[in-house]
Amino acid sequence: MLMLAALLWDVDGTVAETERDGHLVAFNEAFEALGLPWRWSIERYAELLRVTGGRERLLHDMTTQADAPASPAERERLAAALHAEKNRRYGQLVERGAIALRPGVLRLMNEATASGVQLAIATTTSRVNLEALLGAQLGASWPARFAAIVCGEDAPVKKPDPQVYLRCLDALQLDADETLAIEDSPNGLAAARAAGIATLVTRSLNFASHAFEGALAVCDDLDHPAAPSPHLQGARAARIDLALLRHWHAAWWQEPLRA
Repeated sequence: MLMLAALLWDVDGTVAETERDGHLVAFNEAFEALGLPWRWSIERYAELLRVTGGRERLLHDMTTQADAPASPAERERLAAALHAEKNRRYGQLVERGAIALRPGVLRLMNEATASGVQLAIATTTSRVNLEALLGAQLGASWPARFAAIVCGEDAPVKKPDPQVYLRCLDALQLDADETLAIEDSPNGLAAARAAGIATLVTRSLNFASHAFEGALAVCDDLDHPAAPSPHLQGARAARIDLALLRHWHAAWWQEPLRA
């Protein structure tokens, strides 16, 4: 039986509901601070989340803005300035306590650590945003909790490309079948599966109605029951805990389920 050696955590939308309560608010504050009339609604932002990466999201949106700079170079400069201002304001929101960990996240992290299962971060968000969030929620020594931390600066090719997961596996010196990813979005699921990693989806608000075909299991949050892949039989529970994940992980990798 394959042993589960590490949980690989996405951050935005998975560890915390950062997109709606943090990044969207900070983007709109950045637009205002730089004197731009642009404002993103919750609905528009949900559409833009199909594009992974804040700077990339800004550049994509500029193609729809009549008053956006004309040249690609000018757009790149504006996107960089907006993204830097957004990150600064996001950090302020985190410091004010506007963003909390999602239900069950800290519990599952603690269960894994106590049982000898490693934790890792596999996110395409920037390191400054990661440090702001986890520093506020887990304390100054938060990096010591994780055996590997791979951020957007370390994996510039964004999800759904598997680069961030492949680099995380390399840092852990583990094979894909020894790990399990925890994601919230279609792009995140696609990235983890492309790296060969079985994936639990804990749906964020922006993807509450998405089907997530190909996931190991899908839940609304870690403190609620999950709907496992039709292939998985047996153990169910009122919430997602390490014992359940170990059972599902082992079942997933039994032939012919890993196809």
